[in-house]
Amino acid sequence: MARKDKKVDLDRERGIAPGLVAKTKKRLVVAAGRSHLALAGEVATALGTQLVPTEYRTSASGEILTRFEVSIRGCDVFLIQSFGPPVNEWLMELLIMLDAAKRASAKRITVVAPYYPYSRQDKKGRGREPISARLVSDLLRTAGADRVMSVDLHAAQIQGFFDGPVDHLFAKPVLMEHFQRTLSPEDRDKLTVVSPDTGRVRVADQWSDSLGAPLAIIHKRRDPNVANQVTVNEIVGRVEGRVCLLVDDMIDTGGTIVKAAQALKASGAERVIVAATHAVFSDPAVERLQDAAVDQVVVTDTIPLPAEKIFPGLTVLPIAPLLARAIREVFEDGSVTSMFDGAA
Repeated sequence: MARKDKKVDLDRERGIAPGLVAKTKKRLVVAAGRSHLALAGEVATALGTQLVPTEYRTSASGEILTRFEVSIRGCDVFLIQSFGPPVNEWLMELLIMLDAAKRASAKRITVVAPYYPYSRQDKKGRGREPISARLVSDLLRTAGADRVMSVDLHAAQIQGFFDGPVDHLFAKPVLMEHFQRTLSPEDRDKLTVVSPDTGRVRVADQWSDSLGAPLAIIHKRRDPNVANQVTVNEIVGRVEGRVCLLVDDMIDTGGTIVKAAQALKASGAERVIVAATHAVFSDPAVERLQDAAVDQVVVTDTIPLPAEKIFPGLTVLPIAPLLARAIREVFEDGSVTSMFDGAA
């Protein structure tokens, strides 16, 4: 089939070199690492496409090799990789896939990391500590990422670590729609939004405004020398006889959330509902979250949850529609900010 290239003659007066002009169109492709193929497949389906056929190998020594089985030359590649365990293996796989895409002449590569790895290491808490969230952004950039997209970063400042555009998405619309649909009028009348610590007050305040509910704050202390150890000191705000909605960005071992729920119940709360974006659920989170103080847990599927981490009272909401819409906005040079009423 003949090419429809247009010939351009030498034009010295206007400084135009002789050559050929080809009429090309942008092409969106979705690729994925192995960390959460189910989510990546749902995103591709929502966009009306399929995942790029990819070969994955892990050698006996643990070395990883990935290869795209079809050409992605000139494509706008959205590479999806989430970061449940084993985090370091999935991070290395992502870096290798970025290098493969760059060497395959992809036009632009956007890393879609629903859960950003090492996001809690965003600053130095003590001397001689790393800032690993910055290191991850440097690795992504060096490996070939032009853009990063993530959901509910643990700290908004992580956006500034990456030398390029960062699309910071929020799971709040997904979670909010669920609660607006499932909370009874009686529950809405007694609802109080609770921040599990002072670091999440701004987010909890936004939830409070959206739901028209009062705000309460739990003051906690964490021992910097002992991981995952939390002490609840006091509750600021009225919770007695209220339906408390605890909102957080992630649940790791569940220590913070469960101690907060216990403190709320001890202060007379009628029910405690937990809402979080990222269900990391490191042991012993599943056991802890089935504590009598926690009545319901609602999360999204940014991180894959195996069957053994599903328990009664847990609701998992799909994040794929949100990711697909954001990807389309980026690809079509639209507005991601418009998805969140100007907050992104």
